[in-house]
Amino acid sequence: MNRRIAVIIPAYNEEQTIGGVIREVKGLGDGYAVIVINDRSRDNTTGNAEAEGATVLELPVNLGIGGAVQTGLKYALASGFDACVQVDGDGQHPPHEIPKLVEPLFDNGLDMVVGSRFLGSAYRVPFMRSLGIRVISVFLKITMGVSFKDTTSGFRALSRPAMEFFATCYPQDYPEPESLLLAYKKGFKVAEVAVEMNYREHGISSITPIRAAYYMTKVLLAMLIDLFRKV
Repeated sequence: MNRRIAVIIPAYNEEQTIGGVIREVKGLGDGYAVIVINDRSRDNTTGNAEAEGATVLELPVNLGIGGAVQTGLKYALASGFDACVQVDGDGQHPPHEIPKLVEPLFDNGLDMVVGSRFLGSAYRVPFMRSLGIRVISVFLKITMGVSFKDTTSGFRALSRPAMEFFATCYPQDYPEPESLLLAYKKGFKVAEVAVEMNYREHGISSITPIRAAYYMTKVLLAMLIDLFRKV
């Protein structure tokens, strides 16, 4: 059975890396289509993406990672894709690892598969970010009874039912931890798989050491509110 997979790449000022990411995705085969959501970049992200044959959706204002991904989900649903994968445009998520995320959706009936840097890997992140990831992991363990190591990973695949759900209610500011909680509340089958990840070579991460404590506090408050939301 031929399956069509949308590779959703939210991008903000990624002109230096976006072309290489797209070329690697295209190397996976014709079943993968690249959809770049340009989140109001000020550089040549769009030109470089289009030069590699990607579909580019231009946002009229900067919506952040959540709004960009949700835009990609809506487009992928309307275009009839069977599943999708979220991939960063900065080169941190190696496209050759994508099949590890996609195959369990169909082989094991999963709804969300998240690529983890920390399963069987010595990948290092700054101390405050590492602390935040661990705190969120503990929160999920206490509230949902699940063990999850890489709670902030944006390298993930979604089944069509999960796409339909998140197309209508994807978290906006820091969506990765919140979407995990919502997926478990919805009753989706979620799994974490070991993947390689690269360290960022260009651009500036949206999570700086100064913002790490603020990030952790805001995410935990948002997840606490999510516990009482109807899904």
